[in-house]
Amino acid sequence: MKIRAHALAGIALAATAALSLAACGDGTASPATTGTASADAATKVAGEITVYNAQHDTLTKEWVDAFTKETGVKVTIRQGSDSELSNQIIQEGAASPADVFLTENSPAMAQVENAGLFADIDKATVAQVPAEYRPSTNKWTGIAARSTVLVYDKTKISDDKLPKSMLDLAKPEWKGRWAASPSGADFQAIVAALLEQKGEAATTEWLKGMKDNSKAYKGNSTAMKAVNAGEVDAALIYHYYYYGDQAKTGENSSKVTPYFFKNQDPGAFLSVSGGGVLKSSKNAAAAQAFIKFITGKQGQEVLKNGTSFEYAIASSVDSNAKLVPIKDLQAPTVDPAKLNSSKVTDLMTKAGLL
Repeated sequence: MKIRAHALAGIALAATAALSLAACGDGTASPATTGTASADAATKVAGEITVYNAQHDTLTKEWVDAFTKETGVKVTIRQGSDSELSNQIIQEGAASPADVFLTENSPAMAQVENAGLFADIDKATVAQVPAEYRPSTNKWTGIAARSTVLVYDKTKISDDKLPKSMLDLAKPEWKGRWAASPSGADFQAIVAALLEQKGEAATTEWLKGMKDNSKAYKGNSTAMKAVNAGEVDAALIYHYYYYGDQAKTGENSSKVTPYFFKNQDPGAFLSVSGGGVLKSSKNAAAAQAFIKFITGKQGQEVLKNGTSFEYAIASSVDSNAKLVPIKDLQAPTVDPAKLNSSKVTDLMTKAGLL
């Protein structure tokens, strides 16, 4: 009984001390409730998560290493393409071992969302990402972005002869002069945005002109190399292929220049890379913390200071200083949740591009 009395006294003393600490000060919260998001995550999550990753493996590894260092959560990465992994998740359904899905482009995210397999993103994470860089549904969120550009050979195309719009590339004067990678998720995202902006009839017509005028290559880098080698005058790709090559040797981009269409043109489309948490996650708290981390200041600074040359879009972090500022791109407004990958595949197949 004496031991019990001492124990009760100890509990009472601890409770009194806790109340005193809560009451002291000027009404501000204690450090435990006002710490950084990363410190908050470190105290609340543990265990392991599996990330199905269609983003560049080097970029995701930087995010994962920083997150694990911060939280202690072990992350297993399964690498694949946008469509490969989205289809796999849909096939696996509620039995999917994936906790998190990351993509390069939005259509694969919309595909998984439409299958009803994403959990809602935590409100604190949504608040870190401006509305233009996430779907209206908030079933997933933007984590980075890449801009459509036309890389061209300045010795073959003078500034006054550049197309005013991406749609001009379907005109007869561009026959045999430009390249693209129609089989890739990057290009199909551009077409999905065109479909959302201009409708099926205009998209069908443009794809017909593309079939007549363009040369198909496997991959954006290969298309850019073709311009650099003089095989074609221009190529429609994403911006970071040019900046990434310039940051290395420049051997595949030494003779090309990026042209930004701007003016809310379909060719100024800014493709949002996505991140989402699966309903089937066995460690939802850690999965949500991971998405919060990569859209937070520390995660976005990986984009700013690294060599991916993708645009930072969240937590008010500026992008890499070598890039055209994101506000100057004058990109059209497109809801990523409405990008229809299956319809795009149908239209491109009918046009003979796939």
